[in-house]
Amino acid sequence: MQASTPSPSQPVSERFYAALTDWARTDGLVWIYVFKAIVAALLALGIAMKLDLPQPRTAMTTVFIVMQPQSGPVFAKSFYRICGTLVGLVVMLALIGLFAQQPELFIVSTALWVGLCTAGAARNRNFRSYGFVLAGYTAALIGIPASQHPDTAFMSAMTRVAEISIGILCSGFVSAVLFPQYTGELLRSSVRRRFSSFVDYVCAALAGRIDRSHIEASNARFVADVVGLEANRSMAVFESPDARMRAGRLARLNNEFMTASTRFHALHQLMNRLRADGSAATVEALEPYFREIAPLFAKAGEPVLTAADASHVSKQLDDYRSMLPKRVRTTRAELEAQGAASLLDFDTATELLYRFVHEMTEYTATYASLAVDTHSREKWIARYVPKTNSIAAGVAGVRAAVVMTLLGAFWIATAWPSGTNLVLNAAATCALASSAPQPSRMATQMALGTVLASFVGMILTFGVFPHIDGFAMLCVALAPALAFGVFLTTRPKYGGCGVGYCIFLCFLAGPDNVVQYNPGSYMNDAMALVASMAVSALAFAVLLPPSTPWLRERLLADLRGGAVQACRARLTGLRNRFESGARDLMFQLSAIAGNDETQRRDTLRWLFSTLEVGNAALDLRHELTTLPAQPRNAKGTAWRVATDATLEAVSALFKRPSEARYRDALEKTERAIDAIHTVLQGLWKPVATSTADRSDSTSREARHQLQRIQSHLHFVRTALIDPQSPLAAYAGHESASQGANHAS
Repeated sequence: MQASTPSPSQPVSERFYAALTDWARTDGLVWIYVFKAIVAALLALGIAMKLDLPQPRTAMTTVFIVMQPQSGPVFAKSFYRICGTLVGLVVMLALIGLFAQQPELFIVSTALWVGLCTAGAARNRNFRSYGFVLAGYTAALIGIPASQHPDTAFMSAMTRVAEISIGILCSGFVSAVLFPQYTGELLRSSVRRRFSSFVDYVCAALAGRIDRSHIEASNARFVADVVGLEANRSMAVFESPDARMRAGRLARLNNEFMTASTRFHALHQLMNRLRADGSAATVEALEPYFREIAPLFAKAGEPVLTAADASHVSKQLDDYRSMLPKRVRTTRAELEAQGAASLLDFDTATELLYRFVHEMTEYTATYASLAVDTHSREKWIARYVPKTNSIAAGVAGVRAAVVMTLLGAFWIATAWPSGTNLVLNAAATCALASSAPQPSRMATQMALGTVLASFVGMILTFGVFPHIDGFAMLCVALAPALAFGVFLTTRPKYGGCGVGYCIFLCFLAGPDNVVQYNPGSYMNDAMALVASMAVSALAFAVLLPPSTPWLRERLLADLRGGAVQACRARLTGLRNRFESGARDLMFQLSAIAGNDETQRRDTLRWLFSTLEVGNAALDLRHELTTLPAQPRNAKGTAWRVATDATLEAVSALFKRPSEARYRDALEKTERAIDAIHTVLQGLWKPVATSTADRSDSTSREARHQLQRIQSHLHFVRTALIDPQSPLAAYAGHESASQGANHAS
């Protein structure tokens, strides 16, 4: 948020108040979070000490693992942490019972479990992923120390769960009571900002005030908004009944935004292709329709921003949509009489326009419904469906299992007293860092934070603690050291260092009820922690690192696979899976690309191509399923065979792009267009000689449906020959020289 600059002409009191307000909205929130995290950590430490639990520092460590600036993430993270902890507890008790006398088998079985959980964490999203992390990490945290004393394993596990639960409860209590910050408020502002940004983008694009770089930047931001909104929605439901009452509408809003943005991009791209191809008559006929759209997003000349006023926009869009078909038919008849424009181009553009207006009507109506507590639009089944590469998730699991097995073998061979810390923290590091965009960098930062925590912890343990008495002085001594680490976690550049510092400062210097001043043990533990993170960072850098081209190629193949599914998979719920899956993969690819603009631009081009062709294929297949049962629509007819062949050829092209498959897809698309054109010529009857009876109406509807099918095929063709498409690399000289038009 950008702070406003007070004017020098304002009174001193007003300038001071404005500066204070700006500080409270920016840096003030950071310091409030630092204060809350420290209060929750010290509260958990005090309660655990009062209950005489053996390791109160575990409760304090849990606070820094769970704590977040908003209440929703704290509650969601706490919920999944408890679930993961209980699952890990059950699994570890079973493993101890089976392999307590066989350390080698115990380490191997624990490593396999942690690897499985790490793969599950990489496969899932948000705090569901965290639940998998904790199921694996808790098993190592409880089981590896308990395996040294199997006779007390059950009691040790129970006390550890109690300590973790205290940390979770204290985090949730402080987050909800002390200066609460709600995810629901952030969600409302995000929804409002996205609606406003998208309307501005549509108006600017229709007016021709936007270049390609702006288009790419806007669509990249929209992808991040879609993923972020779903993450915030899944967390906000833990906060309040109000958020739960609107959860279905927010999911629907996200889905409708994806569809509307895809429709508009397809329309905008088609118009750009027509302009580039010199189709002046067609563009001139369409321009009046586009100029009429921007005023529909205003109320009394002012932009509509709030959900309460959006119902007015929805009504205007719905009225405009109801008048479109009649106006379009009139314009088409004029173009046909002039013979100066491509009717197929016109039909394709108007079909996309109609569908875009329809999707925007739905999107705006859902946005307007958020103004009330309950609404019929809440009944929405479809949800955002993330897409993750199974091979990448499996590699993350194998990597964690290999690291744990190697370190476990080293521990058994050397009998290092701190070997338990070496192994269990390697499991935690692999699981936590595997979900980061650059896991090797994350593990390295955690190691640096742990090194710093080791020195600070040594000063506290051996220089400060022996000279203080009472819990109050303990809090005074710990607070500054903890505040530094929490502040680091709020800085994106040093977030990994802050995480490592906070967690392992508590682990090393967090006081227990019976404090042991043993410098040798302290140094061994510190070296074990740093070594586990260093080995994990090395594993991420060497064992199929996520930043290597192989993962990018796998994710790009999955992205193109969305178009393959659009051509082949069952239609039920397919559009929702297609839209959300494509954006989820785009988000992952952007994270891998980092600051590499070439990779980011190439990924966006593949996203646009996949969305354009995939949605056209879905529209085509939906039209085919609604065809009336007539002989000319039978599956064995020439035009149906040609259409099915087009879907197969396009699917093969996106599955494994090549020049031969590109030519095949383009040729079969053109054949299908020509085959439908032949059928349309047989259906056409001059209006002057037709009678206004039922058979004529049926014939007109049959023509319109075939025209829509032909339009979808024509759009696929224009997308294939678009020089801006990544598929242009597979086009020969003959294909590249073809224009956007086709004989209609």
